[in-house]
Amino acid sequence: MPDLKRYVFNESTNSYEVDRRSTRSAFYQTGFILLAGLGCFLLYFFVFTQELGYDTPKALLLQRRGRALADQVKMLGLRMDAQQEELREYAMRDNLVYRPVFGLPEISDESRTMIVDDEARNQRWLGLDHKVLLDDASRGVDRLTREAYVQSLSFDQVKVYSVRAGDMASCIPSIYPVNPASVHITSAFGARFHPIHKAVIYHEGIDFAGNTGIPVRATGDGVVESTQINFSGYGNMVVIDHGFGYKTRYAHLREIKVVAGQVVIRGDQIGTLGNTGLSTGPHLHYEVIYRGRQINPWNFLNPDLTSDEYEKLVNNG
Repeated sequence: MPDLKRYVFNESTNSYEVDRRSTRSAFYQTGFILLAGLGCFLLYFFVFTQELGYDTPKALLLQRRGRALADQVKMLGLRMDAQQEELREYAMRDNLVYRPVFGLPEISDESRTMIVDDEARNQRWLGLDHKVLLDDASRGVDRLTREAYVQSLSFDQVKVYSVRAGDMASCIPSIYPVNPASVHITSAFGARFHPIHKAVIYHEGIDFAGNTGIPVRATGDGVVESTQINFSGYGNMVVIDHGFGYKTRYAHLREIKVVAGQVVIRGDQIGTLGNTGLSTGPHLHYEVIYRGRQINPWNFLNPDLTSDEYEKLVNNG
């Protein structure tokens, strides 16, 4: 390494000695040059980035990576849109075909797509360049996950009912609740003039008038949902849940011979015809309810059924 020291001749000692002042001066000069260089660099950096608006190489690299990631998020969004369209097709067939077959209610769009919006979600992307894009993608993933989960539960429910499809024929209420030879119809399903209220009121069932004590039978297999003993309205009443969306109501009974939760099969006696509640004479008010709405029971009855055929039918279960 070259000797950077400076020597001067000392006449008093007749020898060369190191020039101390020159060494300090060289040190100060070197420091000044370094500081001046640093200052020039900082000035250049400030002018380059702040005044001229240029980005540093590292910033440019990060921007390129950010744009690439944003493009990937957009592609993910397009794929999620395609998956959502496919899920909507499943949902439409589920509501219009699969679930109605087994009497199951539709699943609303709100239930399928509902997501919970929380504070953590709102704060997740704060300060990022692509906040809106990332937030939309996050919501899309949550919505897709929710729809897939609900659809999976629906298919599981349909599967359970499909296994029971063989039982459906015996569960649908399809016989008379009383022997047709022992009664006559006094009020059909639909609008009628109410004999007590003296006004036209929609009648949601069929009234079978007959002698008090006539056996009233379950019109299909099911489970007794509820029983009621009352002195007004329907009077003594039984409601049976047959599954597959079907229920039946038997009102104005004299006696109730079943209890809530009891399993019954078609033809089992559940009570006797009576005159309880809001009634003008002994009769059975019979309703068929499908998915929460009363429908005409006459559509399930065979008007040509004889008394002997009916007794044989209920006795054979």
